[in-house]
Amino acid sequence: MTESTFAGRVSRWYEQNARDLPWRGADASPWAILVSEVMLQQTPVVRVLPAWQAWLERWPTPDALARESPAEAIRMWGRLGYPRRAVRLRDCAVAIVERHGGEVPERLEQLLALPGVGTYTARAVAAFAYGQRHPVVDTNVRRVVCRAVAGEPDAGPATRPADLVATEELLPAQPAAAALASAAIMELGAIVCTARSPRCEACPVESICAWRASGRPAPVGPSRRPQRYAGTDRQVRGLLLAVLREAAGPVPHQRLDQVWADDVQRARALAGLVTDGLVEPVGEASFRLAGDGPPAPVAR
Repeated sequence: MTESTFAGRVSRWYEQNARDLPWRGADASPWAILVSEVMLQQTPVVRVLPAWQAWLERWPTPDALARESPAEAIRMWGRLGYPRRAVRLRDCAVAIVERHGGEVPERLEQLLALPGVGTYTARAVAAFAYGQRHPVVDTNVRRVVCRAVAGEPDAGPATRPADLVATEELLPAQPAAAALASAAIMELGAIVCTARSPRCEACPVESICAWRASGRPAPVGPSRRPQRYAGTDRQVRGLLLAVLREAAGPVPHQRLDQVWADDVQRARALAGLVTDGLVEPVGEASFRLAGDGPPAPVAR
């Protein structure tokens, strides 16, 4: 399969079928695109849209967010999930202001050096904000490339260097066309070449897809089940954070004890929030969101 055939078909399909998302607009700033990429990690678009719009209304630039406390970022993050992303995004804003004059950097190595920005996010910003030629590889992209090129039904749980190489080989040489193809492959995996119910009849590369040609073999081995939420430490952490987000000041330990009946699990969840830099103790018997108010006194 040549890159021109694959990328051309997928890009033409994308131009006709892409979802109308605000961070894809011509007026979306590099900062807006960076925020969207962080929010979209492990979170569906329908939940990200209102959170992204509210975030950009309040903090339209890195400088605006950098002037706020981590606590305000956590509060604004609300129930979007995985709240450490809020702190990392705020730390990223501070670094952008301190190192790059408040402008999201263009060079890949500079993006990779930002707090909380990993391989995927750095390449996504370089491609989608600055039109550069980089393989942007998430779960959707890995699945499309694995199926269409290798004929395998599943790309595995994590991105490997080989995935970056295989995806880059499919990109056009011209940077703007490559950035378009990167967005197109990702969209194809999100809405057509899905994990459980692929719509092959709607796929622009159906006729050249190796997986389709081999009869769409099922994955070998046990399937990966969605992670449960009810009763997990994640749920307890969310309940604790909900109380702390709504509080005007430090919350007594006794109030947090009412959140969850299992003392051991509740204590473990609270300790995890402290370790992750989301919550900090105030004295010996109260807690608050990190950076919410004057420095906390040291317990003696």
